[in-house]
Amino acid sequence: MERARQDPAAFAGQMLGDFVARFPPQEVPAALRHEAKRALLNVFGCALAVARDPAVDAAVRVLRPLSGPGAATAIGRPERLDPMAASFVNAMAANLLDYDDTHLDTVIHPTAPVAPPVLALAEARGLSGAAALHAFLLGAEVACRLGNAVSPGHYARGWHITATCGVFGAAAACARLLGLSGAQSWSALGIAASQAAGVVESLPSAAKNVGVGNAARNGLFAALLAQQGYAAAPAAIEGPLGWARAAGDEPRLAALGDGLGERWEFGKNTYKPYPCGIVLHPVIDACLALRAAHGLAPDAVAGVRVRGHPLLLARGDRAVENERDARVSIHHSVAVALVLGAAGVREFSPAAVADPAIAAFRAKVRAEADDSLPVGAAAVTVETTGGAALQAVVTHARGSRERPLSDRELEAKFEENARLGGFGGRDVARLIAQVWRLDEADSVRPLLRALSAPRS
Repeated sequence: MERARQDPAAFAGQMLGDFVARFPPQEVPAALRHEAKRALLNVFGCALAVARDPAVDAAVRVLRPLSGPGAATAIGRPERLDPMAASFVNAMAANLLDYDDTHLDTVIHPTAPVAPPVLALAEARGLSGAAALHAFLLGAEVACRLGNAVSPGHYARGWHITATCGVFGAAAACARLLGLSGAQSWSALGIAASQAAGVVESLPSAAKNVGVGNAARNGLFAALLAQQGYAAAPAAIEGPLGWARAAGDEPRLAALGDGLGERWEFGKNTYKPYPCGIVLHPVIDACLALRAAHGLAPDAVAGVRVRGHPLLLARGDRAVENERDARVSIHHSVAVALVLGAAGVREFSPAAVADPAIAAFRAKVRAEADDSLPVGAAAVTVETTGGAALQAVVTHARGSRERPLSDRELEAKFEENARLGGFGGRDVARLIAQVWRLDEADSVRPLLRALSAPRS
């Protein structure tokens, strides 16, 4: 322990293991606990909206016959699964719409891989809401800090950082919930290092969500193995042939311990107003602003030019073949915002992707790199058939740290997503109230069971 304090960069796993095992709940700022509840409210809605999506159906069909006793909820569904299977299903569902939260410095979506295993384990064992909330916070913090240590080279090399760092967050959170020691938590993180996977090339497919589901399930698995005495290599994360160096450029390991327990990376979390890639949000904001200001009709638009940082084009300049392509497409985002005046779940659905009017409008859009614009900004110019050029520049998108969604906006987002999942009326209001009071609950079971669908 003394060596870890002297050189945290050289003993990253030990330092993080001690943090997970020992950090007291009473030292967590009240605002951060509230942020954790905001994240859970958001992710529950994301999972509810797609509870009957074919990808979720397929996952349940595969896992249900393999599942042990049904001790955990599959969100929005009647099935009960064992905690590992429920972790997988709920994590992939939470990430399926590209509507989950984002730690912008790393582009990690921390809640989808970390919260489901914590909640499944807490539900199976009848643990309190406060214990689950604290474990989730510590795990999410570990995931974001590891993301900082390997960014930006990790993602640029093709690793899907939500999955690869999410498994560490899930392992840390479950280790805390299981009451593991610092040494056991350290081992859980080392075991997680052997299971960190997921590639960016998979983003336009459901294989991306499999990576997130695996991160949740494997993190729980790592913690359970550590509880049973499994040990990991002492430097599985930071060693010369450890995860951090194998998965990216030279890691910034000192960032793992800088202000640990005092400056919270999870406090930088943000929430999406649109179910698509985060880099597309300023594009949508600009298009909605132009449509509102000028009353643009689709047939009055001759073309649309979108300028942004090269990262915007790298992520979003792509052909659209299906709804997954649409969620990471500049062209589709512009089309729905200008033609339909909205960019919600329905606007990124298969029906919207196949709509001839939307498809025709996508062809009017061209994207250009502009190094003068920072990451997270976009400039949109609409060229009208009358020869006018109408421009809007968005530096900070709605939902960013500079323009955060309010609690009420997150509640409205949850309400919309819950309705898509078949929940409505007083059920939704009761669910929202239960989330806000989670840290007062003796058990997470009432909330989780309220999030399940009745058996038909």
